Amino acid sequence: MSVPRIVVKVFLYRITPEIWRRFSVPASFTFVQLNDAIQDAMGWENKHPHEFRHGSGKNLKDVIGPVGLADQVPRGGEFQDEAKFTIADFIGRKRLPLRMLYRYDFAEDWLHEVVLEKKEESGETGPIIIDGGRACPPEDFGGVFQYMEALTGQIGWYRGEYDPEAFDIKEVVFGGKKRNPKKRKLG
Repeated sequence: MSVPRIVVKVFLYRITPEIWRRFSVPASFTFVQLNDAIQDAMGWENKHPHEFRHGSGKNLKDVIGPVGLADQVPRGGEFQDEAKFTIADFIGRKRLPLRMLYRYDFAEDWLHEVVLEKKEESGETGPIIIDGGRACPPEDFGGVFQYMEALTGQIGWYRGEYDPEAFDIKEVVFGGKKRNPKKRKLG
């Protein structure tokens, strides 16, 4: 039985070289399930708040997220409950590709662009990793500025192990199981 799927590309803003993942998910996935797939694909631990923002052009007033965020939608924006709103609902009659912003960890403000690239058919029912590049920054690292400074050796407090170039498609596991990335001293 063929299942309608959407190919998704996710990449982090303001980080060079780019950290990205491409995977596909069923169009019937809710945005809660899309959040979980992004978390697993990127290597995040899913322990901080998140939201999806979209709108016309750069006017990203519409929010898809947990019910608790409904009061934080900008004036004139709409809110959709991520547990009830599906990718198919979002696409509706629109043409692909479609872009939206995914914000994770509001304190560190990791901003991702999510591109719903194209539709495809498959017999698979869960997420499928397609490709990617570079390791996701460590959780609770301090945000983009501190991450970029650590990569260039400008901050001395971080002595953990992290290889920014390490990405092995075989280590991406969907469904909440964490991978063990290859490690190297940073800085």
